Amino acid sequence: MTVTSPKERISQNMDTMIQALAQELGQKESYVENVVRLLDEGNTIPFIARYRKELHGAMSDTVLRELETKLKYQRSLQERREEVLRSIESQEKLTPELTRAIAAAKTLAEVEDLYRPYKPKRRTRATVAREKGLEPLAAELFKQDGRDPQVLARQYLSKDVATVEEALAGASDIIAENISDDPAIRKELRQVMGRKAVVGSKAAKPEEDSVYRLYYEFSTPANRLQDHQILALNRGEKEGYLKVDLDLPGSDGQAVVCRHALKPGRYVSPFVKAAAEDAYDRLIAPAAQRELRSDLTDRAAEGAIANFALNLKPLLLQRPVKGAVTMGLDPGYRNGCKVAVVDATGRVLDTAVVYPTFSQRKKEEAQALLLGLIEKHKVRHIAIGNGTASRETEEMTAEMLKKAPGVSYMIVNEAGASVYSASPLGAEEFPDYDVNLRSAISIARRLQDPLAELVKIEPQAIGVGQYQHDMPQKRLTEALEGVVDDCVNAVGVDVNTASASLLRQVSGLNATTARNIVAYREEHGPFTGRRQLMNVPKLGPKAFQQCAGFLRVPESSELLDNTGVHPESYEAAGKLLNLMGLRKTGGHTGLVKRVENMGWERAAKICGVGVPTLRDIAAELEKPGRDPRDELPAPILRRDVLGMGDLKPGMVLTGTVRNVIDFGVFVDIGVHQDGLVHISQVTDRFIKHPSQVVRVGDVVQVAVLEVDEKRKRISLTMKGVPKEVRT
Repeated sequence: MTVTSPKERISQNMDTMIQALAQELGQKESYVENVVRLLDEGNTIPFIARYRKELHGAMSDTVLRELETKLKYQRSLQERREEVLRSIESQEKLTPELTRAIAAAKTLAEVEDLYRPYKPKRRTRATVAREKGLEPLAAELFKQDGRDPQVLARQYLSKDVATVEEALAGASDIIAENISDDPAIRKELRQVMGRKAVVGSKAAKPEEDSVYRLYYEFSTPANRLQDHQILALNRGEKEGYLKVDLDLPGSDGQAVVCRHALKPGRYVSPFVKAAAEDAYDRLIAPAAQRELRSDLTDRAAEGAIANFALNLKPLLLQRPVKGAVTMGLDPGYRNGCKVAVVDATGRVLDTAVVYPTFSQRKKEEAQALLLGLIEKHKVRHIAIGNGTASRETEEMTAEMLKKAPGVSYMIVNEAGASVYSASPLGAEEFPDYDVNLRSAISIARRLQDPLAELVKIEPQAIGVGQYQHDMPQKRLTEALEGVVDDCVNAVGVDVNTASASLLRQVSGLNATTARNIVAYREEHGPFTGRRQLMNVPKLGPKAFQQCAGFLRVPESSELLDNTGVHPESYEAAGKLLNLMGLRKTGGHTGLVKRVENMGWERAAKICGVGVPTLRDIAAELEKPGRDPRDELPAPILRRDVLGMGDLKPGMVLTGTVRNVIDFGVFVDIGVHQDGLVHISQVTDRFIKHPSQVVRVGDVVQVAVLEVDEKRKRISLTMKGVPKEVRT
């Protein structure tokens, strides 16, 4: 039978792929098609999300990234289909039915199941039996027509097959392997096991206590396992504390195999039944166990990566504490507390090292020195790292601030600060400062502008996820770098003050063009207009198109250069101002309302753009140069300190959400040790995940449930607590 060539039988053409993506994402096919085209043309997600809204129906950057991920999967699936088809065709075993089945396969697992019978195998028992010429015997026995296996086997005795028993054993091996390669069996078994498998764990070292004690006697259906439980079991097993087993539904599994392998009717071949059970026990079940655990791990990893990304975004977009001289304290014991004072722009003014934990005298000396720096540089805020000796440093600071009216402090998450300070970038930025002092500088700057400072650190090191070191690092990096890019571009970047680290996250720029922008402004002075970016080496028309709208030039005489309006829309912005009878000067309060009164559709038609673009233009003209982070709640700055001993059940406190994970929310309530709001205490209604209610950086009110000083655990609740301060 003639089979069409690979080019003629594209297993899933672009139209089919777009239909599948549109259905999966709940989007119009035309929008999905436009996004695919824009991506293929080299446009970035931030650019597409912000400046091509009419083409995709104003999808968010999150949805666009999900579309991009699924598009990559669909394309890799299509490539694998073609590889499999070519391989089977080269064996001259490809049939129209098999071609259609591979074309209809919706997952890589289904494609691999169909390919399994034709996939080159390592040498197996069945391979040896085939080499001895026993495949015809296996085929005869599999007919299950009532003939005696002993009689049939005698016909296949040879110099390689000495006995009937040897012939039947070989035939059984061939039948078992053929059954195990049946894609229909594997597909049904995958479904059965997904419903009925049970995951259990026991202590590998019962005498040792560990963080995995909860899993020392643990058992639950696989389909009810939470993502954090899967990851905890995997890590506990890897570290040697747990023995994890997957109890497969043996009788149910064997029943599935026998139902497919045995012919319906009164006669049941005991020989084929035994071969089928052998196929399940020896070949299918072990592979299914590995596959199910792998699937569970992949699911948990994707969930953890999504949760990490969900937490990272609000952390990066925390409201900055601008316009104030800030002191950064990097606490420590043996090496002392490192001190850095930076001005309102982040420039280092002074540094020092104090030793407040050594003795009372050293503590008083430290306070005197810090008060001197506060007075000398007019410090208004102090940022204290939350690492080693943070508690003692906070107590010293709170005591000291009684003599410094108007000065406040805040505990800053220092995760990744040491990584940055020892990095080539840290050395490049501050070559004249010790590694430890660079950490203090970074901590101070994190309070002033979290986004600008945190982009210098690998997102994995920021620490707002769970089990991030157990994730597929490539996938984690892709997801988190996407979040960083989206955050940087959502805020916009001042081209005349931004570091190369911040600039490289701007749409269309990379490490080379970012460094070139910095070098250009150092040589020629501050940029005076967006068009001047075209003079930067290696920044061509395509890169300019992608980056221009996200770069701000406050020094420009063109008002729009300091807004999120893209240069391609300057003409439309001018038409809008003329339409409203306004001039291009400063902000125009009430502009959005005036356009609403006229009608967005009518105004957009006159200005020659779509309604989404016009809405963005009007918002930017109303508040040029605005920072979207300024609309977020201000961080909590403190002047006093509480200890765990000061906490009492029922006490209501204001805190900041530090981390949101599957089983709860960690809240900083100003006692150095974050408290946990278990998912059951987040709200009165049922929620699947705490992120449905809160996010990192939210300012919330919580009530103390229980305090365990010995184990350093604080249990909190948000149920029944006033919600006025929640965001």
